[in-house]
Amino acid sequence: MRDPKADAYREGLGFPGEPPFTRGIHPTMYRARLWTMRQYAGFGTAKETNRRFKYLFAHGNEGLSVAFDLPTQIGYDSDAPMARGEVGRVGVAISTVEDMDILLDGLPLDRVSTSMTINATAAILLALYLAVGEARGVARESLRGTVQNDILKEYIARSTYIYPPAPSIRLALDVIEFCSREVPRWNAISVSGYHIREAGATAAQEIGFTLANGIAYLEAAVSRGLDVDTIAPQISFFFNAHIDLLEEIAKFRAARRLWATIMRERFHATKAESLELRFHAQTAGVALTAQQPENNAVRVAIQALAAVLGGAQSLHTNSMDEALSLPSEKAVRVAVRTQQILAHESGVANTVDPVGGSFAIESLTDRLESEAVGLIRETDRRGGMLKAIETGWVQRQIADSAYRVQVELERGERTVVGVNAYAEGDERVPVTKTDPRLEPERIRQVRAFRAKRRQGEVDSHLHRLEDEARSDANLVPAILDSVQAKATLGEISDVLRTVFGTYKPRQEV
Repeated sequence: MRDPKADAYREGLGFPGEPPFTRGIHPTMYRARLWTMRQYAGFGTAKETNRRFKYLFAHGNEGLSVAFDLPTQIGYDSDAPMARGEVGRVGVAISTVEDMDILLDGLPLDRVSTSMTINATAAILLALYLAVGEARGVARESLRGTVQNDILKEYIARSTYIYPPAPSIRLALDVIEFCSREVPRWNAISVSGYHIREAGATAAQEIGFTLANGIAYLEAAVSRGLDVDTIAPQISFFFNAHIDLLEEIAKFRAARRLWATIMRERFHATKAESLELRFHAQTAGVALTAQQPENNAVRVAIQALAAVLGGAQSLHTNSMDEALSLPSEKAVRVAVRTQQILAHESGVANTVDPVGGSFAIESLTDRLESEAVGLIRETDRRGGMLKAIETGWVQRQIADSAYRVQVELERGERTVVGVNAYAEGDERVPVTKTDPRLEPERIRQVRAFRAKRRQGEVDSHLHRLEDEARSDANLVPAILDSVQAKATLGEISDVLRTVFGTYKPRQEV
């Protein structure tokens, strides 16, 4: 005999592991398997970063998450004039396959999951990773990880773009198509709301604009002739875990439910796996304060709790001193331990969707979903995400939200402990500084790498890449061949700059 209460429950909230996945994408969630604990790291040199990765693994970290320096992100080798003063400052400098090999030294590529936060040069960094794996005898089918590869959010929020939007989207799709054929366990794109939120977006804007970006990529993929049910399982998302606990939990639930609806109704996906919104979360860098930095450990714990209660598949917790410098080992250890305490001591992982059915959570979920739907509809009305970005409309929406928050802070209508309330005198906090010898040493390494290769072979592969860039060919195989022939990241990027040009942002009059 059927239980009418159970039927009503199914029709309302549904169950975890079932579309539209409001309550999570797995029936048993963390009771069967905890989220992947990642720590984002990148320090000047590949050797130094490799040492930090091994330190993190020794303290219970489960996945690599690589931060690259600014020259690597925008396609310059460490010895390029445009890289001067920025080498190794905000992440690891990777110019060559030799650098990538050092970065991954001693790490089991067939067992570890690697996330690379890289966008404009995503195809090149993926090729470098594949080249190292192949040299070590690791089959592509065994490699697991993610390349962010979300170029649209760069035009919206972060600005580490190189080429104009159209060829940039082409490169992103080349990676998606290549991975669907060659690297099936790799997430070929991680559509990022994180940076949109860091730029000042509201929770609803983070959902709406992120999913609108996802729609733009899928529409472009379908136009290319790719099958939605083939590529959708390799698309993941990256969200910000901010400080408003209940709103953030609801945000993750709303995003999952809305994406399932979009995939079913807009793209006619037939596999349940295609409807799943799988996401990595990172605690909010913008919420960290330089004042009283130990308070950040509390903020991070609250934000991490929101991500866990919201059903994240993996999580990075920021270190308490990141508002001041690259994180210290002590701060990183506290950040890792925060996740471990949540997993093993708090009890929140013992119940599937412990917040499901809460009036506050469910009403917030409904509100955020409704607001996000409105933003997606307005984006469609304006011709889609690419046009909405090119006209500056998306950027203005986010800038207006950021301005409103700043006004609230300055008026005292919004409290940040230790900043505009409960403030104390100046504090001296030790900070990690970049070694001034790093840049000249990196320049020497890159030039030594070039000196010992076969220049004719490199030139041949770069000429082939240029020819294929002028055609409709998928560029990942040519890029992979080029890095295996020891072409550098900067040389490959320069070839593509020659063909595609560089992006000049719209100037408001």
